[in-house]
Amino acid sequence: MASVISITQTPTEVNLAQSPTIFTVNETSAALLTSSSYQYVLELTYWTGSKTSVPTTSNYTLQKYPNQSSRGIFDVSRILGSSFTDLVAENSSSAYYFRGEVYAQYKNNPTGSFLTGSHVTSSTFTAIDGYEIFQESVGADINTLTTHWPILSDGPVSQSYLADNTGDMSVFMGVSPTSQPTRIKYTGDLGTAYFNLTTSTNTTETELDVFPIGPQSSGFPLSTSTSYFTIQAYNVNTPLGSPIKFDLVCDKKYPNVRIKWKNRFGAFDYFNFNLVSRETFNTKRSRYQPQIGSWDGTSLSYQRYESSIQNYITDSTLKLTVNTDYVSEDYNDIFKQLMVSDEIYWVYDEANDYVRPLAIDTTNFNIKTNVVDKLIQYSFDFTQGQGYKLIF
Repeated sequence: MASVISITQTPTEVNLAQSPTIFTVNETSAALLTSSSYQYVLELTYWTGSKTSVPTTSNYTLQKYPNQSSRGIFDVSRILGSSFTDLVAENSSSAYYFRGEVYAQYKNNPTGSFLTGSHVTSSTFTAIDGYEIFQESVGADINTLTTHWPILSDGPVSQSYLADNTGDMSVFMGVSPTSQPTRIKYTGDLGTAYFNLTTSTNTTETELDVFPIGPQSSGFPLSTSTSYFTIQAYNVNTPLGSPIKFDLVCDKKYPNVRIKWKNRFGAFDYFNFNLVSRETFNTKRSRYQPQIGSWDGTSLSYQRYESSIQNYITDSTLKLTVNTDYVSEDYNDIFKQLMVSDEIYWVYDEANDYVRPLAIDTTNFNIKTNVVDKLIQYSFDFTQGQGYKLIF
């Protein structure tokens, strides 16, 4: 009997690849489900480049027996998530296209070969390197996860910046699940300007685009003397998502430490830690006692520079502690993402865009609110990912 198979649950148009990415398959022919050898099969194909240039062979074949509801539920997130090997710092527009082809297979008798049913191929979907959080529905439309969509940030609607700041944020350039953005609108106290986006979406290199959010960034369209500016994605003249406002703040007496980190959408968020910060330099030494003296000579003597204690391994660790100014509780969400981020940088030279990689050491994050704490400050500890010695 021919298999009548369908895909009853598919991924969304744009998927955060670290969270469940589901294909659910259903067989409507009851006769096949009586076979103990019956299996659902999913051929997963993913690729970069042209969205329509689908590879001729699949990357993975997944098999499952029907569950108690006679369905086969395939989660391909671990496969897709493991494909994102580039750092955001080196590839800010990493994305994959993927699709699934499903069918059923079974045996007429225990010693026979597998018979396969009809094949059904899904639409093509997009995966980016990010994750959903609990209380969000599995497979929720990504545009419902942040009010700023298609800008890839959960950042507060009101943020701050310094006059010498640089930095770029990311925007999703696809046509789904909302209209495709064509430009970013900047509105400041000195006028309005636009930053035009790359609108071609037939390659993954243009599925995401970046735009400047620092007055000293290349392409920043407003006067650098503006005292505030808002950013908002637009499809020509139609606004998309809610705007984000950046207010200029004065330099503090302490040197500013600008930190950027990969957020849950696989893009960068930034924060200026402009209160007191501290660097510490720690060393760890291993020593041995060498043999001194001229034991191989014609007589025993020693040199005045010889030592009976010698360092043979010296490792260094650089630490960084930063403190926020008083902030609103709206920053709690992106600070949580900082706490779990696997890619964090200290932008220590903004003029040249020099960064130092960081690993966060802080393990406890006491979530503060204005109601309880009135004034909110946070402190974070990091270990710098590059020691003192240039040793690979």
